[in-house]
Amino acid sequence: MPNDKNVTIIVEGTPHDWPKNTDITYAQVVTLEVPDFPQHPDTTYAVKYRNGHGNKPEGVLVPGASVKVKDGMIFNVSETGQS
Repeated sequence: MPNDKNVTIIVEGTPHDWPKNTDITYAQVVTLEVPDFPQHPDTTYAVKYRNGHGNKPEGVLVPGASVKVKDGMIFNVSETGQS
């Protein structure tokens, strides 16, 4: 049940609560989808998002980058095959 301190983001179809008015990093998004990602830092993923904030409603997260979360924001995570 959502409260006023969290928003719901969707990562690969799975809802996750995330603190409102905060950023989420590339690594945090990938770890929500691939829990053992921190143990495999050489594997790279393509992270795309949509339903973001008005000035940047969609885009791509690259390693080291972050984006401000918004309720209902959708993230897609796919392995790029590079290692």
